[in-house]
Amino acid sequence: MWLVRPNEQSNAHTLRLLTFNIQAGTSTARYRHYVTHSWRQVLPHSQRVENLDAISDFVSGFDMVALQEADSGSLRSGFINQSKYLATHAGMPFWCHQSNRKVGTVAYAGNGFLSRFEPDSVEEHRLPGVIPGRGTLLVRFGHGHGGLDVAVVHLALGKRARTQQLRFLARELDSARHLVVMGEFNTAADSPPVADFCRTMALRAPTAGLATYPAWQPQRAIDHILVSESLKASAAVVHDVPFSDHLPVALEIELPRGLELPTARPVITVENSGWV
Repeated sequence: MWLVRPNEQSNAHTLRLLTFNIQAGTSTARYRHYVTHSWRQVLPHSQRVENLDAISDFVSGFDMVALQEADSGSLRSGFINQSKYLATHAGMPFWCHQSNRKVGTVAYAGNGFLSRFEPDSVEEHRLPGVIPGRGTLLVRFGHGHGGLDVAVVHLALGKRARTQQLRFLARELDSARHLVVMGEFNTAADSPPVADFCRTMALRAPTAGLATYPAWQPQRAIDHILVSESLKASAAVVHDVPFSDHLPVALEIELPRGLELPTARPVITVENSGWV
């Protein structure tokens, strides 16, 4: 079954993309919850699974989903790999997970990717920074300049480290291919480091200016989906759902003629133990 939907006007294919920092399945509705609910960052609780079920229902309406702050199976998640859990319950036949930061066996954090389509390869890259624990998942579809690369990122809080990480990505990613870079950038799309990155990689930011944080009163636009100038984009929207301290960002893109993505065979999994 193909989940890429033909566009009757252009005969192109439309992909529904989503990026979402899920806060390891913890729903935060006020600043004070960072203190009063801090125990949820290290201990399991029943609401986390209920929240994951709600998230899986929500993401099932998309074709490719980038996850940040997904737990790969620590104590706090009840030893559940959250990327796998969401893929299974959302009916996504392909998933992969990159575990970037581990606090003993108490809490793991990383990037995840869910897809209705089978990639040709998946690469993991460790991002530079004074504080380790940031990474990028690079999911590649097709070969040569006509292929599609999807990078899932979660950049550092500090400006200097973010700048280093974006320069690293500019060296590692291939601007000659169709490219999507999505995730939490922790800065605005028009900030100098992101703007420089977009110019270097021939990317644009259709989701620029869409506030995603904090979820209960969005004021900062720090979660983005960047796309190659070769890809037509539409329907950029932030979804107001109470599942995390971030709101998810969605975008539709049209794939050029000749670029077809094979439907994934259930269930394909790629999992990595990551690094500390």
